[in-house]
Amino acid sequence: MQAEVYDKVRVETKGAVYEGTLMPSQTDRIVLKLKNGYNIGIKHDSASITLLEKKQDKKISEPVSKPHQKKKSLPNISILSTGGTIASKIDYRTGAVTSQFEAQDILRAIPELEDIANYNCRVIYSILSENMRPSYWVELARAVYEEIKNGAEGIIITHGTDTMMYTAAALSFMIETPVPIVLVGSQRSADRPSSDNAMNAVCAAVVATSDIAEVCVVMHGGTSDEFCYIHRGTKVRKMHTSRRDAFQSINARPIGRVEYPSREIKIMSPFTKRGEKKLALHDKLESKCALIKYATGASSESLLFHSGAGYKGIVIEGTGLGHVSTEWIPLIKNAVEAGIPVVMTSQCINGRVCDRVYDTGRDILKAGAIEGEDMLSEVALVKLMWALGQTQDFQKVKEMMQTSIAGEITRSTCIS
Repeated sequence: MQAEVYDKVRVETKGAVYEGTLMPSQTDRIVLKLKNGYNIGIKHDSASITLLEKKQDKKISEPVSKPHQKKKSLPNISILSTGGTIASKIDYRTGAVTSQFEAQDILRAIPELEDIANYNCRVIYSILSENMRPSYWVELARAVYEEIKNGAEGIIITHGTDTMMYTAAALSFMIETPVPIVLVGSQRSADRPSSDNAMNAVCAAVVATSDIAEVCVVMHGGTSDEFCYIHRGTKVRKMHTSRRDAFQSINARPIGRVEYPSREIKIMSPFTKRGEKKLALHDKLESKCALIKYATGASSESLLFHSGAGYKGIVIEGTGLGHVSTEWIPLIKNAVEAGIPVVMTSQCINGRVCDRVYDTGRDILKAGAIEGEDMLSEVALVKLMWALGQTQDFQKVKEMMQTSIAGEITRSTCIS
């Protein structure tokens, strides 16, 4: 009898034998889902298939979802989806990971969430996070504002990890919030045994129901399933391409950590408490801003281009304490005189900019550049977009860039 899709089979190839479920394939390879949850592809011409067990039904169907039963004793949380692997499931028609976003689908996938809160789910957009843009931040901020205004006691935003730090920073500046706003993602997709999606989601829900009324990122804090860190939205950075503990707080300690599976929150830094601020939205952004990375021997033509191409603000990621080659300095001065704010940050991950130590730095300051303090360069970029959205007055923009609005600037960067 010939094996069909979803049958249990044994595949023998040169030097190896595999057993698993035969999956749909759109290529010339046999796709097999192994018992450990991983898929492998095997060339047809080098393998033989033996049927072990026929699928039970001719049609594979999902379990019937029960409506999400809300409990009066639990807080109401809004989950807003922007995409990312955390809001995904396996589509057994194709073997691919697809979006899931009905409340009952999420609760079926992660039933532990059900005793933490009641959930309303809403798709804002579904994109790969590298396709994020400032106009999407505005749309998301408005959606968050609307949910809180309509009674949500906390917000969870599912997001792809690659640009989550940019979105977290943008929301930190655009929204003054009386409730927690938590961004969460996963490094590993739901079909992988090492997936971090369930634990991250549970920890995010715990924080969304807590007293931490800030924009924060909740992600794995270690390689084991022991705790998640609660990172301030303006102090977090993705520091590894694939590790589950990729996210770290920079130049600051995390707000806290969520122990798992106990769900206990351990506070590590001061934070804004629930209800301390009134809800407010400042959703204007100037997207025509650029981040320029200085490299040894880099020509100043890049700065010249951006200054003359209609850009309203420029962030330079300089060396060490915030330096560039001396040939860049006249162009910085020209940009500033043309009303374009130029903010100096550092390529160093930790520490702060100080352009008063060396002659080059002093000349950069004389040219009119604004020191970015200990802000991450990407946070400085987002903040400059936001500041220019609030005012076009150069001096006011400078004052805003040097004032901590959402915890992005710390006066001491000695982290113990």
